[in-house]
Amino acid sequence: MYAVGMPSKPTTVARYLASLPKDRRDAIQAVRKVIRANLDDGYAEGMQYGMIGYFVPHSVYPPGYHCDSAQPLPYVSIASQKNHMSIYLCSVYGSEDEGRWFREAWAKTGKKLDMGKSCVRFKTIDDLALDVIAKAIKRTPARKYIASYEAALGERAARKATRKTAKKPTTKKARKTTAAKATARKTTRKTTGRTKKTSPRQSPRRST
Repeated sequence: MYAVGMPSKPTTVARYLASLPKDRRDAIQAVRKVIRANLDDGYAEGMQYGMIGYFVPHSVYPPGYHCDSAQPLPYVSIASQKNHMSIYLCSVYGSEDEGRWFREAWAKTGKKLDMGKSCVRFKTIDDLALDVIAKAIKRTPARKYIASYEAALGERAARKATRKTAKKPTTKKARKTTAAKATARKTTRKTTGRTKKTSPRQSPRRST
């Protein structure tokens, strides 16, 4: 929620870029140029979650993003934040193989990688290995990304179902059976704990 008098969030890429200081605008523009030059035709550019986004539009993937189906499926985002700028690479985050390839390729450039789960943080354009970013964008066309995304959703659903089954509460009948067994064990312990009565010792018969 914005206070009265405060500027609203930019709703277009042009307005977003115009809102940035020149040094950040130039850096973001340089990254944007690399992304657009290597982006598959199945993706589109626009504003998403307050950032410049590259996503699979609903016209290509109608279900949209599982966290919010009104949103198209995110692929890459660029953002100018308080202390740094960021590139969010969903394909690198969502695939162990892509993540491994990306880190190994970046290490070969000799540049330091400042990376979270999906975001590469940078303060100047010189911090980035732009050739690696270009290859990362190009490696995953939209159709491949959709297939990978749906496979990940399937694995997630399977794990969730497994956890739910493991934590499934016992049925009423099972609880009654368990309670009956517990009562029987308790009764058995009480019975065996009592002192057993012994038969009176018989006197030997007298001979007549």
